Amino acid sequence: MNDATRRPAGELEAAVLAALWAAGRPLTPAELHRTLPAGLARTTVATILARLHEKGTVHRARQGRAFAYRPAVEDLAALSARRMHTELDRGTDRTGTLARFISQLSPDDEDLVRTLLAASADPQEPR
Repeated sequence: MNDATRRPAGELEAAVLAALWAAGRPLTPAELHRTLPAGLARTTVATILARLHEKGTVHRARQGRAFAYRPAVEDLAALSARRMHTELDRGTDRTGTLARFISQLSPDDEDLVRTLLAASADPQEPR
């Protein structure tokens, strides 16, 4: 695959996670391979699953001679939040990282963050 036809970074991981969420049960690489677009090699699916497992994004358990994989988080929002926490934990300047993140929010997102923070501070407020 040349640069002109190369998939965007994370596209295959996203497709694998979407298929796992849609299945609603753990899948082996072979089962998952059958649910993904044609043209994707089974070894590629196995490699993606291994990488997701190394990142802690999926869990696996033995199922016969293979592993069956399931997402470590319940949806894309939880995955994004997990990634944000990973980046915060990786750096040494948590305050600077958060300040830069907040400074780049749109006004609507700023309002949303304020609303969410107020709701989390008020135990009577539904989440």
